[in-house]
Amino acid sequence: MRAIEIKTPGGPEMLVMGERPMPVPAKGEVLIKVAAAGVNRPDVFQRQGNYAPPPGASDIPGLEVAGEIVSGDLAASKFSIGDQVCALVAGGGYAEFCVAPIAQCLPIPQGLSLIEAAGLPETYFTVWSNVFDRARLSGDESFLVHGGASGIGTTAIQIAHAMGHTVYTTVGSDERAQAVLALGADHAINYKTKDFVEEIKALTAGKGVNVILDMVAGDYIKRDMKCLADDGRIVIIATLGGGKSEFNATELMVRRLTITGSTLRARPISFKADIAQALEQRIWPLLVAGKIRPIIHTTMPLDQASRAHTMMEAGEQIGKIILSTH
Repeated sequence: MRAIEIKTPGGPEMLVMGERPMPVPAKGEVLIKVAAAGVNRPDVFQRQGNYAPPPGASDIPGLEVAGEIVSGDLAASKFSIGDQVCALVAGGGYAEFCVAPIAQCLPIPQGLSLIEAAGLPETYFTVWSNVFDRARLSGDESFLVHGGASGIGTTAIQIAHAMGHTVYTTVGSDERAQAVLALGADHAINYKTKDFVEEIKALTAGKGVNVILDMVAGDYIKRDMKCLADDGRIVIIATLGGGKSEFNATELMVRRLTITGSTLRARPISFKADIAQALEQRIWPLLVAGKIRPIIHTTMPLDQASRAHTMMEAGEQIGKIILSTH
């Protein structure tokens, strides 16, 4: 099969088309004929040599796919050979065929194409796990997500809005602000022209927000704390602004704040299976009803993976970049 390989750690030009043996599914796994694969920031980190696949995972980049089940272990599952699914994988997505744990496969929501479905697993699993399981966003609580125009951002905005929360977000341009407002954000702050801390304070009458999803870290954490209401929670999912942060521990104690974070790729299948079940029960009906949708910025052929990474690093996209095998 054709697959994108990382020639050596480095820039986007290190992504090259190669030939690989067909992967063989093990117990509890299926082989998917890939129609499309999502491009995500962790793929960029892996290509740069900064995010190695977990033990046993494919070294081919790609953490989410959509396509057709062609073989594998379907025991104790509701799927059959020939079913179309999308799946979260620990690697191997940038290829014509990919192995996935059956427990991490989800049906294609009615009304969505395979291209659209390929943009679901990585961001939807991540947002659900961190915003709703880990940070416990619930009731009438308010929510701030940084990078609102990203794949994670457009997903988090839509889900939180659909579940009745007031949504704040930061973006890098007025064009992006208009795009995320159309997706359900109540307020979009252009961080290049405004101080998001002062804006959040003004918009919440000084109260602050209850939950923040942060993919920047670094010096953002100290600023995030100033945006939080008492008992507020920050959940970190990436460190684009650096891995070290300074904050006032006394303030954290006095105001009962929580700073937490997680990565998803190395977690056990059983953990991801629980997220898959929650998504199918709680979020898939919203997709079928058209209340939320994957935002696809562009689709490129598989052999243009390097161009896709160049676009992602430049931050040009609003929503997801998808690679198609057709």
